[in-house]
Amino acid sequence: MDGTYTMKNVPANFIAGEWRTEPETMPAVNPANGQTIAQLPKSSRATADKAVAAAKAAGAAWADTPVFKRAEICVAIGAAIDAAREKIARILSAEQGKVLAEAMGEVGKAADGFRLASELVKQMGGQTLPAEDPTKLVMTIRQPRGVYGVITPWNFPVNIPVEYLAPGIATGNTIVWVPAPSTSLVACALMEAIDSAGLPAGVINLVIGEGATAGDAVVVHKDVAAIGFTGSAATGKVIAQRGAGKPLLLELGGNGPVVVFEDADLDAAAAAAAGGAFFNAGQVCAATGRVLAHHSIADSLSEKLVAHAAKHVLGDPFHQGTTMGPLNNAKVAAKVKEHVDDAVAQGAKVLYGGNARPDLGSGLYFEPTVISGVTREMRLNREETFGPVVPIIVFKDEAEALDLALDSEYGLSVGVFTADITRGVSMAKAIPAGIVNVNAGSTWWEIHLPFGGGTGTKSGIGRLGGIHTMEAMTELKMITVTMNHKLGAA
Repeated sequence: MDGTYTMKNVPANFIAGEWRTEPETMPAVNPANGQTIAQLPKSSRATADKAVAAAKAAGAAWADTPVFKRAEICVAIGAAIDAAREKIARILSAEQGKVLAEAMGEVGKAADGFRLASELVKQMGGQTLPAEDPTKLVMTIRQPRGVYGVITPWNFPVNIPVEYLAPGIATGNTIVWVPAPSTSLVACALMEAIDSAGLPAGVINLVIGEGATAGDAVVVHKDVAAIGFTGSAATGKVIAQRGAGKPLLLELGGNGPVVVFEDADLDAAAAAAAGGAFFNAGQVCAATGRVLAHHSIADSLSEKLVAHAAKHVLGDPFHQGTTMGPLNNAKVAAKVKEHVDDAVAQGAKVLYGGNARPDLGSGLYFEPTVISGVTREMRLNREETFGPVVPIIVFKDEAEALDLALDSEYGLSVGVFTADITRGVSMAKAIPAGIVNVNAGSTWWEIHLPFGGGTGTKSGIGRLGGIHTMEAMTELKMITVTMNHKLGAA
């Protein structure tokens, strides 16, 4: 970190309204230079249990808090995040590795997320329903589920938590939040801002630790009513098994193609595909996992993608002019390199980039990369790379394009570029993904819109975004009233 900003509290867990340290610690590391910037608590299962107890103790009073009061506190939290925006963004850049401008944007969206929840919760309602029995008045209401366990990733460690925290508390749940270990320092900074807005003790509890310990303790705890998780498909599967029987909201991985037909606006397609691959160094679940290009325009599109890659400046996130920082951790950096090497070994051609850049300060920098000649069998096509790589796969006709798009275990987000809107919509309907953007990249989304994986894929269960999250985080209850009294009867 550049040292300009520090937090008010020592990095610690936040349980029942108090900052609490832990006997065992783990380092927060700056991926740009490998330096330790703080010591974080490495929480035990017992600590996670205490956080669940605190959330349960706060539950009844928070659920009974009037909706408009909860909405008012959400507005206050949004304002507190705005006030601390630069501090949080600098910690985010230092710990996650994204450039400061991207970090500032992410923190701003997090503040917006609390304001959105404050508005939507005031409009949530039930229904009155007809019944065959004329003596019955039937109505539905939405109630909080109870203690919600929330486990969040390192790629967007401020905004993704807010996608659960804001709707969760707005609808009257209490929360135990376990952030990714490699971005838990910025979680403390966000928690400071949330706490400063007057949220009652125990409504949100922060537990920092390893997923297999702290996260698992939350998932299996008998008093945790439901689980929200964003992260890898592999971890999501474990959570689904460990939390079996609980309501699950899982936003998992993707390898969404951007399909570019011969009649597409190539400048727009190249800009969207490159943006989706290089934003946040490609560490985005809806990133441009692969580009499917019609054979007649593949060379031209490749040239445009290379031009976009060449514009990027790889370097320290705080340096003026840097447009792409390091990858967050050694595991993802190794996977990116393995995927590129696998493709080259099988005959693919690197058009730009393709190399790690340890000379820039750590082993986590990887060049923006464009690679052609990618085939179905290569790991770049079959797996989620999660790095700044654009793999180009050529197709001959519409049928092959659809077949390539369908040939994936993932189904999160897709982009389709074509001047033929009928073809675009037909492709959108045929691909089993949660999102298909016609004439926009796979990463296009706004925080009030539904985001999640297609049924039957490895990309998750349920939908994040706006009212969709709030409905998922509440229980639909039917209430009937039997009315036997007739007015005027003796």
